[in-house]
Parts: sequence; structure tokens; C-alpha cells
Amino acid sequence: MADIDARTDEELVRCAQAGEVAAFNILYERYLDVVYQRVRYSVPQADVEDVTQETFIAVIRSLKEFRCDSKFRTWLYTILGRKIADYYRRSDPADFEWIKGEDNGDDDSVNQISQILDGTNSANIDDVIWIRQALLRLSPHYREVILLRFVDGLSFLEIANQLGQSLDATKSLFRRAISTLQQDLEKTHA
Repeated sequence: MADIDARTDEELVRCAQAGEVAAFNILYERYLDVVYQRVRYSVPQADVEDVTQETFIAVIRSLKEFRCDSKFRTWLYTILGRKIADYYRRSDPADFEWIKGEDNGDDDSVNQISQILDGTNSANIDDVIWIRQALLRLSPHYREVILLRFVDGLSFLEIANQLGQSLDATKSLFRRAISTLQQDLEKTHA
């Protein structure tokens, strides 16, 4: 079993496509926490497990069509993004009015925000909700670069590869995203 654990994602995909259940199980274990954390910052807590499960069900159903033209992680994130979008499409917009509203919270620095997002800060639930609400108000490309950096723990080079852009463009996008997030947080708690 150790041999199969050392395989790349793409090798595991080919094995899973050939019917090796153990190969898919390893992919699932590799990405469960990543998917769960991303969903956790995208939908209300009550629905996180359902959207995470729907994502992996979609992966299983689509796996035969994956041609390994891109990285498995990129393909998985595409499915994940669709499942999050589906969640909001099928929900009543009135259920999400809290996203637009103000929240009570302390004025945090960007460093504290990053610590909350990457789990190294034992923030209270109000701070976590405050940050999540602000993230949901960001444009999708800003939210994506912040989540890739802090939640997924990717380096700027890895993010650049994931997004298909230069390192300088990625760093610039990240700076703009953080600045926009910080302005939103200051505005909602002014």
C-alpha cells in the first residue's frame, strides 16, 4: 500500500479510472481537508458537510472523463467552485441577507486575519464570522487568491501556477485582494 500512497495525483486518477478503489480513496484522503476548508469559508456552517460530500460525489461521477490535461487539483477546484455556485443558485436569496449586513467585531490587522484564515489564531466565533462575511463580499478572483494563500497554504509560485499567471501578477493580485478586504473590514466597522 505504501507504493500507491507515493504516486502522483495523476497516477492515482489513472488507477482509479481503471477501477482501483484504493487509488480513489487516497485522492479523497489527500483532498478532503482542502475541500472542507474551502467550503467552510464559502457557505454557512450548517451546509459545509453537504457541499463537501456533493463535491466528492461529482468527482466520482466525472472521474472517467478527466483526461489529465490539467492537474487533478485544478480540476477538483473547478468542480468545487461549481458545487458552491450550485449551492447558492438553489438557495433562497433571503437566507443570505446576513452577508450584506454589518457584524459586530473588533478592528483586526491583516496579520490577525491571516491567522484566523490559516487556523493559527484561536479567534472567537465572532471574528471568524466577521472574516467570512467579508470574504463573501469580495469578488471571486480576490477571494480565490486569499483562500489559496491562507487556507490552502500555497506559496505565491504555486498560486501563480494554479491560476496560470506570472508570479508578479499573482503577488499584485494578492496585494489588491488584501487591500480590498482590509478596506471592507474597516468600512463595516467604522
